[in-house]
Amino acid sequence: MKRRQFITLLGGAAAAWPLAASAQQSTNKIPVVGVLWHAGSAEEEETYMSVLVKAFHDLGYDEGKNIHFDHRFPAENPERFRTLARELVDEKPDVIIAVMPLGAVELKKLTDTIPIVFVLAADPVGFGLVKSLSHPGGNATGPSLMTIDLSGKRLELLKEAVPHLSRVPVLSDPSDPFRGRLAKAYQTSGERLGISVWPVEIKAPDDIEPAFDRITQDGANGLVVGAGGLLFVQRSRIGASALVRKLPALSHNAEEVPPGLLISYGQDLPDFFRRAAVYTDKILKGAKPADLPVEQPTKFKLVLNLKIAKALGLTFPQSLIVSADEVIGV
Repeated sequence: MKRRQFITLLGGAAAAWPLAASAQQSTNKIPVVGVLWHAGSAEEEETYMSVLVKAFHDLGYDEGKNIHFDHRFPAENPERFRTLARELVDEKPDVIIAVMPLGAVELKKLTDTIPIVFVLAADPVGFGLVKSLSHPGGNATGPSLMTIDLSGKRLELLKEAVPHLSRVPVLSDPSDPFRGRLAKAYQTSGERLGISVWPVEIKAPDDIEPAFDRITQDGANGLVVGAGGLLFVQRSRIGASALVRKLPALSHNAEEVPPGLLISYGQDLPDFFRRAAVYTDKILKGAKPADLPVEQPTKFKLVLNLKIAKALGLTFPQSLIVSADEVIGV
């Protein structure tokens, strides 16, 4: 299906889903799955929404036939997370999928009975979402991200690609609860590698250009795009800003590389959405979240962008190319 057709389909379906969900709620014949995203629209979430829809389809679910989805889009607004979480809980769906930890936490505050499947939550124990990874013990479970533990490896990879690397800001999203710990982890790794690292917050889309102006004035010769929904949603603007200033940039997510970043290293995020569908399927078939262990990633994905390397006058060492899972621009 072409992109425009897919977005048109989603746009129409998204408007109808809440009403359809309410209608089916009374009959109890078709399960209802709420999905609390993080961006402002279906189009902004297209990258992962298409993966989630296909994952359910592969498991035998088709919208309107044997499942209904109630999608909500908080637009990176903490208050909207709270409001839309309350709306979903009031609808009493069979399961709620929470894409970001902020949404999962808000849902957990509101219900201890409706099953919650989190998708991109690092440290679910620390967030109070589960009692332990092996025995969640409550109404929430799902696949868990690793974010902070990979910071040293990421900085090493960027330095391998950019040998003269010496000054590296780390972009952060103020809504990300791990931003402080993540910045500290990068700074510690930077000290070991002889690299000066400092955090730069992006609070809103309009902060991107001024932030890059400051970064350039501060003599940055590299960049790390940290975690946070805002940074992902604004990946095209961030990539373009890095490229025009000839900053070799690394991200946590492969999906952020094509717009203008040099390299990424992290988990295969689309697979997290496929796993979330599997968790939901098990729960719909009678499993309890308390008994479904939290899964941690075992494979990490290295993506290189040859097109950007050429634009920056860089050449990837053969050791990086050989170990890469994906090379863009070959």
